[in-house]
Amino acid sequence: MIKNSGHSGRVKPVEMIAVIDTETNWNDEVMSLGVALGDAKTYKCLERYYYIFEPECRRGGMYSNVMYLRGVDAITCTRDEAMADMEQLLMDKGVTKIFAYNAKFDYGHLPELRGFEWYDIMRIAAYKQYNKAIPESSSCYKTGRLKTNYGVEPIMKLLSGDNRYHEVHNAVMDAVDELRIVELLNLDLKLYDCARL
Repeated sequence: MIKNSGHSGRVKPVEMIAVIDTETNWNDEVMSLGVALGDAKTYKCLERYYYIFEPECRRGGMYSNVMYLRGVDAITCTRDEAMADMEQLLMDKGVTKIFAYNAKFDYGHLPELRGFEWYDIMRIAAYKQYNKAIPESSSCYKTGRLKTNYGVEPIMKLLSGDNRYHEVHNAVMDAVDELRIVELLNLDLKLYDCARL
């Protein structure tokens, strides 16, 4: 919460967006869900939440080795409990917009959150007319979209200038990184209307 610039002493809530990332197990079931809540004006990360789904996490998946990371607090519970908690959290925070990188994947795996507006970060970050960090020499389609290398890792490297960056593939860490992509693009949220699912 931040205070109004006036002298009334009232607290004005910060408008927030949510960036969501999921990791799935070998059965293509969600086993972890990460959420980064960001300021809808600055896109700075304000809060993060991490859920590990029982029993889905026990089946294992490609990125099970990074599901539990030191310093990353997780809420381990059933999917039903996690989704009910997440939906309530988003409503309590006044969040109406959910962003994800390659959002169709997460949207398809999270039917419980279809009451929110969903936007695909990739539909903006992969296009040279929106992403000014894409070099002119890059191979793009006529639409302006990169032909290759438009995943989270190469886009983050382009935007941040950090060639040592590697995607963690932990749902909450990736959600935070994907919010950072939105921050680095620094575009008005209205421009994401063309990326709405």
